[in-house]
Amino acid sequence: MTTKKMLIDAAHPEETRVVVVDGNRVEEFDFESQNRKQLRGNIYLAKVTRVEPSLQAAFIEYGGNRHGFLAFNEIHPDYYQIPVADREALLREEAEEEEHHHAAAVREPEEGDDEDAVTEADDDDVMEEELARRRRRLLRKYKIQEVIRRRQIMLVQVVKEERGNKGAALTTYLSLAGRYCVLMPNTARGGGISRKITSAQDRSRLKEVVQDLDVPEGMGIILRTAGASRTKPEI
Repeated sequence: MTTKKMLIDAAHPEETRVVVVDGNRVEEFDFESQNRKQLRGNIYLAKVTRVEPSLQAAFIEYGGNRHGFLAFNEIHPDYYQIPVADREALLREEAEEEEHHHAAAVREPEEGDDEDAVTEADDDDVMEEELARRRRRLLRKYKIQEVIRRRQIMLVQVVKEERGNKGAALTTYLSLAGRYCVLMPNTARGGGISRKITSAQDRSRLKEVVQDLDVPEGMGIILRTAGASRTKPEI
């Protein structure tokens, strides 16, 4: 089994390059430049310009250099153009699914678990963790062309920067990252703990902290590894 490595080139102050390699294979590449405006994490009030049934996705005008790409599984049911009762049923199903995932994800690491697989990702990938989870979600009973309309207005967040001829990847599941935790204002789950926190003692204490947090219904919080040793008031 090869070990993934993150290589950082910050030799030049005007540009920083980061690459993730698996053996001899480049898996991810990104860079920050003084001359490039960073979009990732930004939130925009945007408009659907085209719904593409063959891709089960929509193209979104949000003010970037080119239209953004919004996959169907990144669209919150609140935006579905369906009867209210059907939308409420979908939201209940989503909440149950989130709770099931939460119960499985927060288990303590057992002897024999691959700790490298748990800890190799950087802590700033908490949003990516949530995105990967949503991609595994069961397919909806609807097709995008049945529930999303052209010129529809949505609140979207950039999860991947524009690259080459590709527009930015967008989501309607917002994530607001703080120093010690990430607030997800439209994710139907009370709270969770980053899987990078592997200490049983820390996880046990943080579970109590999460349960005591006054998180409004329909929102979720994930504690980041930076908050592993922090108190409840600090978080």
